[in-house]
Amino acid sequence: MTARDDENDGPAAEREVIQGEIEETAEETPAEEPVQKPVGAHRAPEEEPAPAADIKPGLGAELEALRGELDERTHDLQRVTAEYANYRKRVDRDRGAAAEQTTGKVLTDLLPVLDDIDRAREHGDLVGPFASVAEQLTAVTGKLGLVAFGEKGDPFDPNRHEAVAHQTSADVSEPTCVEVMRRGYSLGERLLRPAMVAVADPE
Repeated sequence: MTARDDENDGPAAEREVIQGEIEETAEETPAEEPVQKPVGAHRAPEEEPAPAADIKPGLGAELEALRGELDERTHDLQRVTAEYANYRKRVDRDRGAAAEQTTGKVLTDLLPVLDDIDRAREHGDLVGPFASVAEQLTAVTGKLGLVAFGEKGDPFDPNRHEAVAHQTSADVSEPTCVEVMRRGYSLGERLLRPAMVAVADPE
């Protein structure tokens, strides 16, 4: 072998040796195992949340249903409240009317006693202990709402006066009570007894 052959064969031989080592190293190096992704890193398509567009219509319908039910319950409550208020007003009115009727009956039974007191007062007999009792009775009936009416000179009112005598007079310009035989009484707006009077008509 000549010197040229040694020069030519040297580098080539070294390249072959290096290439052989690389191939052996590649054969000895094990292939990298595929990297496993952690569990749950990838969500299956069926587990993905539904789009917002698919949820909103259902929520809107449910919300409208709840609003409708709330309105219905509110109307029911308002109706029941109004019915209860009307019931209470009716009961109070009936209770008041019953109490007034009872009071009116008791006071009506006492009217003859009050007439006797008026006659005793006119004759001057209302003195001493009898006068004290009369004053107390008058005060009690007044507290119960009894109101006496019928005075000489009052305009004649057929709704409140009972005319038992008529006459004419130049001293009056309208029908007028010129004499009161018996006073009338009322309880609130209720007439217990009309006044008995003599009426003078203008001439």
